[in-house]
Amino acid sequence: MNLSEIDWDINASGVWPVSVKALVIAIICVVVAGAGVYLDTFGQLEALQGFEKKELDLKAEFEDKQKKSANLQDYRDQLAQIETSLAIMIKQMPTEEELASLLVDISQTGLASGLEFRLFQPGAPIAKDFYSELPITIQVIGKYEELSLFVSGLAALPRIVTVHDVKITPVIKEGTEETMVMDAIVKTYNEQKSAEIKTPADKRKRGKK
Repeated sequence: MNLSEIDWDINASGVWPVSVKALVIAIICVVVAGAGVYLDTFGQLEALQGFEKKELDLKAEFEDKQKKSANLQDYRDQLAQIETSLAIMIKQMPTEEELASLLVDISQTGLASGLEFRLFQPGAPIAKDFYSELPITIQVIGKYEELSLFVSGLAALPRIVTVHDVKITPVIKEGTEETMVMDAIVKTYNEQKSAEIKTPADKRKRGKK
């Protein structure tokens, strides 16, 4: 078959050889099928991939919530322990009436440890979420063992007292035992009466009203 002898006018397609007709029909079918796949099937495949990803995300979310629900009682027990610890810490904070005696206790603890105070300067209260931080700048001089005894004594006080920014410098004097100067900031904490501590337990109680 000589292709040059075929009249390729579409209007003359009825007289084309059967093999040419079959080839043209096959090409048209392939083009139509390809267009259908491109315009329809690819979009459906992309949508299917999106649904599959969403399904995996939902499964992971469900498993996470299932684990949390299985451990719900443990979380409630931990929350109750945290609330109890918080209440104990608040009780250990000195009231405004107790602050003066606490300052005396801190000073007496240092003197009882054998230290000499060079500086004892209470600072202005620093407001926090539900409490005030009360810094006291101190400078004491004494032996290392006396400094350790002083810090241990502060930790043993019935109210919360912490020590920060500690700096110890040796003082060398001829003919005397080595002494040290300790600069530090002692902090105690006072509950703010005007602040309301909104714990999850409080929220649950209000929700039941």
